[in-house]
Amino acid sequence: MKKMILKLKYFGMIAEALSKEAEEIELNITSIQELKDYLVNQNSVLDKLNFKIAVNHKLVDLDSKLNNNDEVALLPPFAGG
Repeated sequence: MKKMILKLKYFGMIAEALSKEAEEIELNITSIQELKDYLVNQNSVLDKLNFKIAVNHKLVDLDSKLNNNDEVALLPPFAGG
């Protein structure tokens, strides 16, 4: 399996908890579930936070596939109306 470069963006309480708004990572993964597992393993605080994941500005399910150079955003719940 070839390594993929992913551009990660963090928002709201996730960015605050991780003390960063963005990073680029290189991993041997293919799905959103694998990415989420990796991120929670690296940052246990994420296991306690509720968030959605968007790839290239579209919300995705955990079984969605990733491609090289995808932009992945971790989005906390938003309030508003």
